[in-house]
Amino acid sequence: MSLRLATFNIENLMSRFDFSGFRNQLKQDRVLRLFDVRSEAEYQRLEEARTIAHTDDTRQMSALAIADCDADILCLQEADNMAALQAFEYGYLFRMVGNGYRQKYLIEGNDSRGIDVAVLMREETRDGQPIECLDVKSHAGLTYADLDLFNDELAQTNRPGDRIFKRDCLEVDLRIGGRPLTLYVVHFKSMGPAREGLDGRQATMPLRVAEAKAVRHIIESRFGRGRTADKTFAICGDMNDYQEKVEIRGDRRNGYEFVPSEEETSALDILSLDGFVENPMLRRPVLDRWTLFHSRGPQERHLCQLDYIWLSPALNSRNASRTPEIIRAGQPFRTIFPEGQEVERYPRTGWDRPKASDHCPIVMTLDI
Repeated sequence: MSLRLATFNIENLMSRFDFSGFRNQLKQDRVLRLFDVRSEAEYQRLEEARTIAHTDDTRQMSALAIADCDADILCLQEADNMAALQAFEYGYLFRMVGNGYRQKYLIEGNDSRGIDVAVLMREETRDGQPIECLDVKSHAGLTYADLDLFNDELAQTNRPGDRIFKRDCLEVDLRIGGRPLTLYVVHFKSMGPAREGLDGRQATMPLRVAEAKAVRHIIESRFGRGRTADKTFAICGDMNDYQEKVEIRGDRRNGYEFVPSEEETSALDILSLDGFVENPMLRRPVLDRWTLFHSRGPQERHLCQLDYIWLSPALNSRNASRTPEIIRAGQPFRTIFPEGQEVERYPRTGWDRPKASDHCPIVMTLDI
């Protein structure tokens, strides 16, 4: 019995407008900076029109990427709320590509922008096995003090009573054709701006380390420390961190060079330590594991894996011959692909927008 499981940071699936750019130019879209907008009312009218026009192209591409996943269960990051999720599922996934998801689960989390993690599921797998949701639990309320995770590094920006997860860890108990499967859907703290001599990744690392420790604690509390290896579970989502990357050197005129390297430290080491969970993406070639192109200009460009389906040892062993798929047709044209990986982009894809997302969805067929 097989199951198609996918994860995708759909990026800002919003049901509301953000007018803060009128007073804060850092939040103002670049196209509106080209025009002399003289009043807040005029700015709001233009921002509404820009957002709506841009969003339709973007969501068509997001729907095409999800359709290419052809997943039975889809874990999403950056969904605004259930109303936005329902409107997208019906208006795009169902009406546009003919495949919808009747079962939807989203619990409001901690993100200051209101973006949440969610799970969409079909009523049965492609081979006719029923997909039953037994329980959905949010862990958004956990604090550093609750799990005794507070330390000097966190003290620079946080207090003991602050919540660990910057979004949530959504625990979903399922029964697929009568067999158990538990999903943990997460979206870890993003890499912020440089601070006190540290780059954005290192400056925010303590927050992601705490989130990874909390996820591991939740799973070990559920199944028992030292007794998780034979359980059937997966951790899915955007981890906003990586254990390796591929540096991009060169330019369009002279060609590019792709140089892989491993990171000395990563928040994800907490999860991979002692084989607690396995990253099946490592079965792909080292230049072909990336799910995101990062660029801060020619001086800083790399490919890395931010999006994961971590498998429990039992689930990984059962699927040792299977490899995750990466859907890259929704990537903008600015993304630099290693030779041989180029794909045909979706219609109307732009240089950097519109696009399905900066993140590539990943999907894996699993024997459960």
